[in-house]
Amino acid sequence: MRIVFFGSPASALPSLKKLLEANHTIEFIITQPDKPSGRGKKLSPPPVKKIALDLNIPVYQPEKIRKDAVALEKIKKIQPDLNVVVAYGQIIPSSIIYFPKYNSINVHFSLLPKYRGASPVQWAILNGERKTGITIFELNEKMDEGDILTQEEIEILPDEGAAELEARLAQKGAELLIKTIAKIDEITLRKQDHSIATYVPLIKKEDGRIDWIKDALHVERQVRAFTPWPSVYAYLGEKRVKIHKGRKTKNKIEPPSPGEILGIKKEGIEVCCGEGTIFLIESLQPENRNKMDAYAFSLGAKIRPGDRFS
Repeated sequence: MRIVFFGSPASALPSLKKLLEANHTIEFIITQPDKPSGRGKKLSPPPVKKIALDLNIPVYQPEKIRKDAVALEKIKKIQPDLNVVVAYGQIIPSSIIYFPKYNSINVHFSLLPKYRGASPVQWAILNGERKTGITIFELNEKMDEGDILTQEEIEILPDEGAAELEARLAQKGAELLIKTIAKIDEITLRKQDHSIATYVPLIKKEDGRIDWIKDALHVERQVRAFTPWPSVYAYLGEKRVKIHKGRKTKNKIEPPSPGEILGIKKEGIEVCCGEGTIFLIESLQPENRNKMDAYAFSLGAKIRPGDRFS
């Protein structure tokens, strides 16, 4: 098939590569604009753009595709059979959605209609889901509400973080995409049950701040869900500390004193959470320093039981 591919982050790359391996022709790629990154705030291209340039595939980066007439004109010249969308990051107008012969299909990292929105992987982990999946559906003008072509259920592993789960879903999604396109003429579309739909918001930096009043299991899920971005953090005195890894322990304390450091051991720093539960910080990153073991940090910072995270 002649395909226009819409995608931006690294999670879109497996689908792009699988399409090429399956001998589909990627005529054109649409991705997000370059964005400032790092301390120097230099413009950095999305991962999909880097691959497009390496493969000499024409690429276009509209600021707002809904208001960009050029994108549609470029697609009209190509006359694609299908638009494939994987984590593009913008709402695509109906004039583009319905232009190709087979319209536009999207690879979404959840079992729709659950977890519609931009961050389904992170919120599934935070909410303690034991399974998630891939949904390939036909785009319409609304947020993740189109008819479903295919789905595949995926188990969330007990200690899996968002980065690892998303990478696994991206690979599984790419494989399901190829199977779906191969049978696209035979598939009967299935409407979503909108009455059971759930939506997830965009992740904000403040979502990473630990509220020690929550129980330790919530804190553990928060670390898994929001590492590496937006990162999970707390304040020790006036210093911000990122928490990279940790886990709930089986111990409890009465009465609870959320945020208080209960113990220092080689495995890490024990912190009291809500309901008397205990969270063990295993690795962290002090402000303006590199990631390190929590125990090593405790020695250098001279932390003692009774100190407190705010």
